[in-house]
Amino acid sequence: MTPSIRPATEQDIPQLLPLMRALAKFEDYLDVFAVDEDILREQGFRKDPPDFHALVADADGTLVGMLVYYFVPFTATAKPTLYIKELYVAEDARGQQIGEHLMRAAAREAVARGCGSIRWTVADWNTSGQRFYERLGAGANPVWIDYGLRGPALTALAEPTA
Repeated sequence: MTPSIRPATEQDIPQLLPLMRALAKFEDYLDVFAVDEDILREQGFRKDPPDFHALVADADGTLVGMLVYYFVPFTATAKPTLYIKELYVAEDARGQQIGEHLMRAAAREAVARGCGSIRWTVADWNTSGQRFYERLGAGANPVWIDYGLRGPALTALAEPTA
């Protein structure tokens, strides 16, 4: 059976969280993974507007994939950008085009919301992910390099200057 793709609901949290944990394990950041059911409930389903949105692949009541996204409301093009934060398909459900169906649903959401683009990052070691995205027509950004601050570097930069 082909799973249905639909927006996640608060009732999905008990199945959504394990998918998020599985992605954290796959991408080797489980040691800093701090998301729990209460955080998902508050930030994704009770906060207005929510901090994130999610699409899920539902196979007869069992979630087998998810795509978590949010909107960057203003860009240089004067149109919002849909930013994909997480895309994950359970290992035993891979090879069934679930990831593609999730990406197509995200593209429909972006078009419906008037977005000018969809953006995301993929780890340099994740060559199968890169091939997947390229098969869908995406290309790596040859101009911009992804930077970030965390931990001590973030704290140091936030310190007041004399």
